[in-house]
Amino acid sequence: MHYLMLICGNEEWEPSPAELAAVIADTEAWVKEMDGRGVRRFGDRLRPTGTATTVRVRDGETLLSDGPFAETKEQILGFDLIDCADLEEALDIASRHPSARLGSIEVRPLWPFGED
Repeated sequence: MHYLMLICGNEEWEPSPAELAAVIADTEAWVKEMDGRGVRRFGDRLRPTGTATTVRVRDGETLLSDGPFAETKEQILGFDLIDCADLEEALDIASRHPSARLGSIEVRPLWPFGED
């Protein structure tokens, strides 16, 4: 079953160069391990929320606003699509992601069209 991991954190976090290097190295190690296991299908970082545009259509009018809709310090920084046997495995994989120690990871099963 496919699960989407939403990597959440605080964009305002300003790590030291050593902290940043450690997070990058840990993340690259996680990606390499999950790719090697054939669990990770796709994933990437997201540009900062300042590059986001939110789209709404109300009464036939398209409304665009800069930035994300959510007004919170915690933002979605990236995502990974993983293929796991069940939720238990997906949660275990998410708990190993370095960002789980710094922010949070939301794990949601995909709900393919055509499935009830």
